[in-house]
Amino acid sequence: MAMRSPERAFTLVELLVVIAIIAILAALTLPSLVRSRAAARATVCSSNLRQVGLATQLYWDEHGGIAFLERGVRTNNGWSYWFGWLEDGAEGQRRFDPTTGALWPYLQSRGVEVCPALNRANPRFKAKARGAAYGYGYNLRVGTRGSSGITIATLRSPAGCAIFADCAQINDFQPPASSDHPLLEEFYYFDLEGPTVHFRHTRRAETWFADGHVAGTLPAPGSEDSRMPEEHIARLPAELILP
Repeated sequence: MAMRSPERAFTLVELLVVIAIIAILAALTLPSLVRSRAAARATVCSSNLRQVGLATQLYWDEHGGIAFLERGVRTNNGWSYWFGWLEDGAEGQRRFDPTTGALWPYLQSRGVEVCPALNRANPRFKAKARGAAYGYGYNLRVGTRGSSGITIATLRSPAGCAIFADCAQINDFQPPASSDHPLLEEFYYFDLEGPTVHFRHTRRAETWFADGHVAGTLPAPGSEDSRMPEEHIARLPAELILP
């Protein structure tokens, strides 16, 4: 009767070699996975903005080509903004009603309001209302509060005028934020004054322009908010803001 040879087990050195190879492969693959995930988020964000932009064009068509205002009337202890009604009160606890927004008749609730790259689970994120309000901001120069809104046909360059962009703001003045503990929050407009555009897609901000195209834009040089530099909050170049 033939003797069965004992099964050979891996030696410690062999196991260490296998582990090292797996670690190397993981290190090579991980950056690619991160880039793919970031690209997927940017694609979804771009799609969101196209739908918001299409709703905006429908609004223009039905309102004589006049842009809606960034903020309208005050009612029920709150303000009517372009994205809906927002109640006064404590941050994160305010009521929010999107059905009063200028784009609601065209968009309803399609889930396009929030960019997937806006990390609301971040412990340094501060919500402005109960639940998500909006992750995109509107060009204040197009729909200046207190005005009648500009006529879109008068834009000097529709392809060069940003209407919506990824937006957020660093807040250090409303609890639970403070000067010693600044927090990231949603923000709903951009202008020439402060840094409120969120360059969250590999340091680019998805932007919808008045001619209907979407593009990733770069910040104006020297405009980045230094209080939370990892978030890349800055301003768009002036030539993309001025109508």
